[in-house]
Amino acid sequence: MAEKNYYDILGVKKDATDADIKKKYRKLVRQYHPDVSDDPDADNKIAVINNAYETIRDKEKRAEYDAMLANPFAGQGGGGFGGQAGGGQRWNDMKGQFGEGEAFGGGGFRFDDIFSAFGGGARGQAGGQSQRGGFDQFGGGFSSRDSKGQDQHAEINVDLASVYNGDEYSIKLNVPVRQINGSVDYENKTLKIKIPKGITDGKQIRLTGQGAAGSGSGKNGDLFLKVKIIHASNMRLDGANVYQTVNITPWEAALGEKINVTTPAGTLGVNIPKNTKSGSNLRLKGKGIPAKQAGDLYLTLNIVNPDVSTDAAKEAYEQLKQAFSDTTISR
Repeated sequence: MAEKNYYDILGVKKDATDADIKKKYRKLVRQYHPDVSDDPDADNKIAVINNAYETIRDKEKRAEYDAMLANPFAGQGGGGFGGQAGGGQRWNDMKGQFGEGEAFGGGGFRFDDIFSAFGGGARGQAGGQSQRGGFDQFGGGFSSRDSKGQDQHAEINVDLASVYNGDEYSIKLNVPVRQINGSVDYENKTLKIKIPKGITDGKQIRLTGQGAAGSGSGKNGDLFLKVKIIHASNMRLDGANVYQTVNITPWEAALGEKINVTTPAGTLGVNIPKNTKSGSNLRLKGKGIPAKQAGDLYLTLNIVNPDVSTDAAKEAYEQLKQAFSDTTISR
């Protein structure tokens, strides 16, 4: 059997794009990382996978490797790819431990599965919110060469009020630390995060050097925190626009009155137009999330009828019925 090269190890074609290579690599990490795999030889397998990935993900290294594949005898004197024709990296010793070709594809973990398996679940109180502090290990490869650590991704819950005003959060994370023998250890770390005023849902905050440790003299990777904005159940977000449902009484809707409404932008005086219908929207320009281009705040008016719990209330409704006896409603 011919020895597998790095493309075979990752299960991709030689002309695969960077995106295809990364996608395949992530699947292999989810399947074979020692922290989630039951395979007794997971350490060796992930080392082989990472070695292959670290070579063909780099444009220059990949070009050199492709040239060596075209002339395999040029690499027999040793060198950067393990001194084996085709860069097998001791693959002969491991034949039969991996499946062929696409067998690497592995069933996918959900993010929460990876989060739990990789030392996740750490939570810290920050700005009144419980923060999720695990890492998404899709890119968590380890290499024995000098190389930059992998970037890490996590999610941070941010209160809507913090988005309006800017705030500082503290989060606790389990940070993967590279060991000399290739195994993974974790270090608890508390980070203070500055929440930029006006950031919108789904945007990322980048913390340079707070990702996985680099190997050798390589720099640490970066940490990317995806912002998830937490808000009350009577609100919804659409980019920088905020929609808030506000309850009003029938007489406020009919007669039109000025009311005070507590909003993320503060307590605002709002004029209810006469004959307002339930479900109508009042637009408060520029009172949405104060992003680079400020959003608008839309108040959706919901008419709430008081309960008829007393004789006086019943009599009031009877009088209302008589007063509007000529009213015709399309049903």
